[in-house]
Amino acid sequence: MNQKLLVFFIFLNCAFGLTAQQTATISSAEISFTFVSKNVEGTISGFESSSAIHLDALEDSKFKGSVAVETIKTGNFLRDWSLKSGKYFDADTHPQLTFESTDVTKTNDGYSVKGELTIKGTSKAITIDFKRNDNQLIGTTTLFSSDFGIEIKNDREDNEVYVKFVLSLKT
Repeated sequence: MNQKLLVFFIFLNCAFGLTAQQTATISSAEISFTFVSKNVEGTISGFESSSAIHLDALEDSKFKGSVAVETIKTGNFLRDWSLKSGKYFDADTHPQLTFESTDVTKTNDGYSVKGELTIKGTSKAITIDFKRNDNQLIGTTTLFSSDFGIEIKNDREDNEVYVKFVLSLKT
């Protein structure tokens, strides 16, 4: 009886070892954006993450991270300084932009990550569409800066921002 029990435990150990998910962390991120109506391109960095990425079942993952407002770069020093001011992003009062996923689902082309984006103290639901490319996740989303209290143009549709994420994964 003891021998059968030992064989059973060895079998369970092997079975669970084979089905364990391979996890990864986000080691770095490149985040770029385009403010569509003004054709202004830029980047934001200072990325920090406490995400749990399950490579074998991305839909079981949790995405959570932030970037530093102070790192906004558009290639124009005066514009960058203005964007960081209280009129726009207000880096002194709200130094971080944060995102936390609420749902990750598999799609025909990759994965859809829904979550809460917080900018300047305002949280809104957004969806980021990701595709996996080896050890990278490449994602895109479109948002409107005016939804977060950043009124660059009067009309909402003129405040459209296209955002691209390139997340490098480390296993």
